[in-house]
Amino acid sequence: MAGGALGGLLAVSERLIDLAPRIPVRDLETLRRHFPGLDPEELADKLVSGATAGTAAVGAGVGAAAMLPLPPAMTAELAAETLAVAAVEYKLIAELHEVYRVRAPGTARARVAAYLGAWTQERGIEVTRPSSVDAALSGQMKRRLRQRLLRRTVRSLPTLTPFMIGAGVGATLNRRDTRRLARRVREDLRTRRVPWDALPPSA
Repeated sequence: MAGGALGGLLAVSERLIDLAPRIPVRDLETLRRHFPGLDPEELADKLVSGATAGTAAVGAGVGAAAMLPLPPAMTAELAAETLAVAAVEYKLIAELHEVYRVRAPGTARARVAAYLGAWTQERGIEVTRPSSVDAALSGQMKRRLRQRLLRRTVRSLPTLTPFMIGAGVGATLNRRDTRRLARRVREDLRTRRVPWDALPPSA
């Protein structure tokens, strides 16, 4: 089972690259409209709370499915969970960059690459370093992406282990990992944030 799951990492990483540009990322104006009256930290807390709930739900669903007597389906379930969690966390990272006003510059493709890089490295981007935002989806970038997916997949394997509390373990692991990722990214972004009161009136 594990060999089949790990062997599918290339396909999962390519699917994530294809999916990322279609994941709806809200800009700061939209986020402030959806969550009126919140300051940046409160808004970031809301985003993290929503993302951890989302990844926990994915883990619970896959964990529960793993308890069923369908071993051939487990590799597909694991790949689906890994991709779903990565998509939720990618959206979270992109929107946290909006909240702290450290938006990746350039084209839509460049921003996707930058935020995928941030997810891969578990840190915020540095707009003053071209290499951190002008990251084409090169072979090196894709290797890092697969390594990140590998770590994520290995941490998910306990949710597919029979005789464990599959749903509970999956939800707990995903919630913990997403919260840790958010904490690391926010620590980086706080050092480079642009205060909202420094924004022009239309922002």
